[in-house]
Amino acid sequence: MELPHAFSKEEREAVYRAISQRRDIRRFRSDPIAPEVINNILRAGACAPSVGYMQPTNFILIQNGDTRRAIHQEFVKANDAAVGMFPPERQDSYAKLKLEGILDSYLNICVTCDRSRFGPVVLGRTAQPDMDIYSTVCAVQNLWLAARAEGVGMGWVSIITIEALQRILKLPEHVLPVAYLCVGHTDAFAPVPELKTLGWLPEIPPDELVFYDHWGNMAPEKA
Repeated sequence: MELPHAFSKEEREAVYRAISQRRDIRRFRSDPIAPEVINNILRAGACAPSVGYMQPTNFILIQNGDTRRAIHQEFVKANDAAVGMFPPERQDSYAKLKLEGILDSYLNICVTCDRSRFGPVVLGRTAQPDMDIYSTVCAVQNLWLAARAEGVGMGWVSIITIEALQRILKLPEHVLPVAYLCVGHTDAFAPVPELKTLGWLPEIPPDELVFYDHWGNMAPEKA
């Protein structure tokens, strides 16, 4: 039986398809994305839930070559440092991974969180002050799902220091860079995540992620 506020079967399938087929894309073509598609993706990001209706998220669109080259140099430095953090037996595998498309993609987007928006006291942040950051992460997920629905690739580059992004993008002190995204057309969306294919880490079955009533309890307790 259909619930009264449920989407149609076809609409639900489309939502779940976008979720299951979202991929972290690192290989791009540089051909343009239509402006209306970019606007659709950005509007989806702006529709994300935000604590106390704070709306802390901004989207910095980056196409300037000099800026992107500066960001890419910071990625290279951070990535070179990261190699040595892994056990020796994994360093070669790590070094072979393609982890960004900063220069290849049509567009870069830095998603930021303005932690001062609407003042120091915001509904919902009084006990958990980092809820503004989590709100911005929700916006990133919306961007990612909308991009997948539009057939556009998106990849999150996290191997860049926050300080480098703040300096290059001239961010005010109260604005935190949360995600640096590469956006562009791609030739393929892999059927499964690349790191799963490579066996980088084992997959955890969904039913092993669910606990009941308290941490570690795998079976529901009687009321």
